[in-house]
Amino acid sequence: MKILSPSLLVLGAILNIAALFQLIPGVLSLVLDTGDQHAFFLSAAISSAVGIAAFSIGHLHRTPNMIPRQMFLITAIAWTVLPVFGSLPFVFSIQEIPFTDAVFEAVSGMTTTGSTVLVNLDSMPRDLLLWRSLLQWIGGLGIIGMAIAILPFLSVGGMKLFRTESSDWSDKSLPRTQELIKQMMFIYVGLTALCVLLFVLFGMDLFNAVNHALTTISTGGYSTSDSSFAQFSSPVLHWIAIVFMILGSSPFYLYIRVIKHRNLMMFRDKQLTGMLFIMVMLTLVLTLELYLRLGEGFWRILTQTTFNLVSVMTTTGFASDDYSLWGGFAVALFFFVTFIGGCSGSTSGGVKVFRVQLCFTIIREQIARAIHPRATLPRTYNGARVSDEILTSLVAFLFVMVISLAVLTLLLALTGLDLVTSLTSSATALMNVGPGLGSVVGPAGNFSTLPDVAKWLLCLGMTMGRLEFLTIIVLLSPAFWRN
Repeated sequence: MKILSPSLLVLGAILNIAALFQLIPGVLSLVLDTGDQHAFFLSAAISSAVGIAAFSIGHLHRTPNMIPRQMFLITAIAWTVLPVFGSLPFVFSIQEIPFTDAVFEAVSGMTTTGSTVLVNLDSMPRDLLLWRSLLQWIGGLGIIGMAIAILPFLSVGGMKLFRTESSDWSDKSLPRTQELIKQMMFIYVGLTALCVLLFVLFGMDLFNAVNHALTTISTGGYSTSDSSFAQFSSPVLHWIAIVFMILGSSPFYLYIRVIKHRNLMMFRDKQLTGMLFIMVMLTLVLTLELYLRLGEGFWRILTQTTFNLVSVMTTTGFASDDYSLWGGFAVALFFFVTFIGGCSGSTSGGVKVFRVQLCFTIIREQIARAIHPRATLPRTYNGARVSDEILTSLVAFLFVMVISLAVLTLLLALTGLDLVTSLTSSATALMNVGPGLGSVVGPAGNFSTLPDVAKWLLCLGMTMGRLEFLTIIVLLSPAFWRN
């Protein structure tokens, strides 16, 4: 029980917080008289009861320090159990959403993937739409906390590179960790509020502004319409969303440093500048290709390409157009961009920019060694030494990711899906992006027509991607459970 006690403590606290959030759309349903208030209040009661029980049991067996094994359990249990409770409002609602679809929607929401199985969103009750958005916002908050305070401690996929005092979970260092998380929450809430304000100022109604701000800063991508962000014709709203998608996919520890030191030089972070460079270059290339080929208005093409490329690279998943119809080059580019992702320490999914940069570091090093075999080559990233242990962890992460993509694609194909749907569904789930490519799961489609088995497989894929693959692999290892 001692090994489970920290997990139960954290799970209990999270479930009680989730119960409070479930009351918000419940009150909205009561005010609007949509008939779904019972679904939210019942879900909140169940979540709170289980949360109190888990917290009480965990508190009885609390240990002073946490070991890596307990940290793995905390992350895995939180991200597998919480979506089940998050699905309850869908299950209990008068919309009669099947359990499989409800869980898929909740998993997709809390992992900020943004893939959806719900149709006719334009006519869906506002309380359920708000709950979908809140799921992503809560998930984004948890992802930042996990990326800053937990994953560096576990050294998953080279994350040891970002280990700081916040990654120390002993009782001695816990106050510092808690203070960092409070600062991060303040920034997260502040950016969300600013996004709402700007959306409203430039023509979006308050309900849509709140929902889209919640899913923009969390890089989640849920919308209130089947047409996603294409429902808004104003280019200004698109550019506001672009800015906040970038802010959501940037390292939140940089914001904390800027506030603490009042020095914008902190933004000269190698990972952030790398992400912006990739975005700018790919946007310019695709914009020029489309402009020269189609000859349409340059600024319209620039807005559309920037919005959709930033949306996919930050793993937000909004769509302002069906880019799967933009031609073969655009489709290939969007597929590869799916894997890049944003920065570590953000709400974004994907491989992460720092891993892409480290891969190029390895390539340059191998070329240099081929030319100068005895050369001593310093290996640093943002001033920190990159050890062989970090590179080994990186290679293991990438290998497991590729194997996971191959296996998930094959399993989806076994359910009867075509190759494009199987491959892009696997990629978008593992990278937590949202839309895939093709007529079925592309920007103009959704995942509602997939068989239930495929939906459960994708739930596993979304969870594995959010937990950085190796966390789940470690838990499946018999050695993990040996004394």
